[in-house]
Amino acid sequence: MPPGPEVPVQVWVDGHLFQAEQSLLVEHCGFFRGLFRSGMREARAAEVRLGALSASGFGTALRVLRGERPALAADDELLQAVECAAFLQAPVLARFLEHIITSDNCSLLCDAAAAFGLHDVLHSAALFIRDGAHELVAELELPEARAYVAALRPSTYVAVSTHTPTPGFLEDASRTMCFLDEEEDAWRTLAALPLEASTLLAGVATLGNKLYIVGGVCGASKEVVELGFCYDPEGGTWCEFPSPHQPRYDMALAGFEGRLYAIGGEFQRTPMSSVECYDPATGCWSFVADLPQPATGSPCAQARGRLFVCLWRPADITAVFEYVVQMDKWLPVAELCRSQSYGHFMVAHRDSLYVVRNGPSDDFLHCAIDCFNLVTGQWTSLPGQFVNSKGALFTSVVRGDTVYTVNRVSTLVYAIEDGTWRLLREKAGFPRPGSLQTFLLRLPPGTTGPVATALPEL
Repeated sequence: MPPGPEVPVQVWVDGHLFQAEQSLLVEHCGFFRGLFRSGMREARAAEVRLGALSASGFGTALRVLRGERPALAADDELLQAVECAAFLQAPVLARFLEHIITSDNCSLLCDAAAAFGLHDVLHSAALFIRDGAHELVAELELPEARAYVAALRPSTYVAVSTHTPTPGFLEDASRTMCFLDEEEDAWRTLAALPLEASTLLAGVATLGNKLYIVGGVCGASKEVVELGFCYDPEGGTWCEFPSPHQPRYDMALAGFEGRLYAIGGEFQRTPMSSVECYDPATGCWSFVADLPQPATGSPCAQARGRLFVCLWRPADITAVFEYVVQMDKWLPVAELCRSQSYGHFMVAHRDSLYVVRNGPSDDFLHCAIDCFNLVTGQWTSLPGQFVNSKGALFTSVVRGDTVYTVNRVSTLVYAIEDGTWRLLREKAGFPRPGSLQTFLLRLPPGTTGPVATALPEL
């Protein structure tokens, strides 16, 4: 006979009764996994009583375990969720808390995680504080939390322009990555690219504070570089790793939940819909669900622990899709119809996706930004126009509550406030020609390098 429906577990918490599937609790909570496999009398009882937790906190935990994304705004809600994640040994709940860290709650979560021994949440909150405004540190109450934050390094704005492989006997001083020294207001050389590496039509992404380059090309025939390259700032070293099974260039590359995703791209001048996933722990690529349509150079971004990609359709339609790892599916999220809708970049902040597209009348010297709110499902347009760089498309990186953009003239830093970008300060422009890829890395203390100077254009 087939097994009957699962009988819910009755869980009493702080005088409140909850019903939950035993399989759900065992899968996601170390506490229940140990309880039900222990053979203890409590494991065989029809009811389980938890006296150490709050009812609202346990209710939040169940919602998260079932795949919901509850809005936790009140301090009590956050504290109770941290307590539940620690007591229940629930990594899914801890990961959810990491994804909702903002400047409004980072100090509270950092203190609470330090108190309850929830290391991953402590680390993520501390990193956010380290990258944010100085007053966030002052809001911390626990000395151990302040010490943990002080021991971390802030992230640094890094850029690399378009380069193709070069013969070893030719010295090319421009084939470098550069970082922004904000104190000295100068771009400095961080590291030279490997001779075989190409950033032309390559996928560039960070994962675990390492930089990955995949699928660059060389030559007029767009011959795909056979290997991928990984830069580790800790030792300033490069290493090689395998390329995807399907040769591809002009793809989107995303570092997400411990893996790299090579999304779409082109090969032999044919756009592709296939997607591959790379696990650095095993060194292996594997195919995952295809995109809904072939796509090249698709903008992608991460918000609240979710991975999104923009696809472009006829009639000036922008379509946003989300990749759901648990389902291995691309699900539609939103559509936007705009004249000159074709976009070339997307970043995320809190619950918002910012889609950057070319400006009016095909003016590629300027661009416009549309904002999609994941909670309300509404699109809005940011006021004003933003400037592309000479010979390069707009690129930006979000750090805390600020956005860094760069072109040949200046590096602009904006504050994100109520869905708009307000200019905070202006720094030196990137001194090299070519399209740029930008990202954040945490560099070792004392990292320095020669000032990157402008090179003559051909």
